[in-house]
Amino acid sequence: MAARTCAIALGAIGLCAAPALADPALDALIAAYPDHLAGYDQKDVIWKDGTRMTISDGRAGKSFEDLLGNPDIKDQFAIPYPLGTDLKVPAVNEDPGRIRNEPFFLKMYGDCRKGEVSGRLKPVAWMPGRRGGTVSVTTVNGINERLAEVVKELEKLPTGMTQYLVPSAGTYNCRTIANTSRLSVHAFAAAIDVNSKFADYWEWSKGKDGKVAWKNRVPAAIGDIFERHGFIWGAKWYHFDSMHFEYRPELIALARQGWPRR
Repeated sequence: MAARTCAIALGAIGLCAAPALADPALDALIAAYPDHLAGYDQKDVIWKDGTRMTISDGRAGKSFEDLLGNPDIKDQFAIPYPLGTDLKVPAVNEDPGRIRNEPFFLKMYGDCRKGEVSGRLKPVAWMPGRRGGTVSVTTVNGINERLAEVVKELEKLPTGMTQYLVPSAGTYNCRTIANTSRLSVHAFAAAIDVNSKFADYWEWSKGKDGKVAWKNRVPAAIGDIFERHGFIWGAKWYHFDSMHFEYRPELIALARQGWPRR
């Protein structure tokens, strides 16, 4: 069967028009990364350089730990992202976006351990009207440009919002996620943390029984601005990281389409 291809309109995050081989999640994935992805067929996502990556490993009924530790590409869409400013306490293990197929992101952004990310960094003025300094993010997928647009909107917020944003707690950092062997999205220079003074993180908040009590102090208006430019917000995870924003436009696009449809 012929491969499914998809194009994205300039300046918009959208989904492909739907025909025969249509899969909303994969359509969103291809549309979100037009510089890299050419399309997909029944088995593989197809990169523009001809590389093929298996969509599904065929394993059903994966545990949450397996989804985090060894996901296929389709698993990344297992938990829909809840778009908007109406924050609700997530269900147990409801972590939309934390499921990441590492080979996919390594191919797209490069491996920082091999020096493949640092050469693609570009500085972005962070809240320049509020003395926020400069941060560096990748130019891959135009993330530096996306973040600059985020900053323009954030600077229009009331001055009382500055405390949540300045200083930034960082962008590029070639590291793994705490207590795991999985690379952080910061290792791809595709994420930013806002002011850690008002941040809440699940590892800091869990009780002796291991249970997590969801908490967030970052205003939803900030998250809403990031989402408009393709960044998801860690405050919307059961395993929350409220200062964290990462570029995942495919999840935002699906949320805008109301996927999965009820």
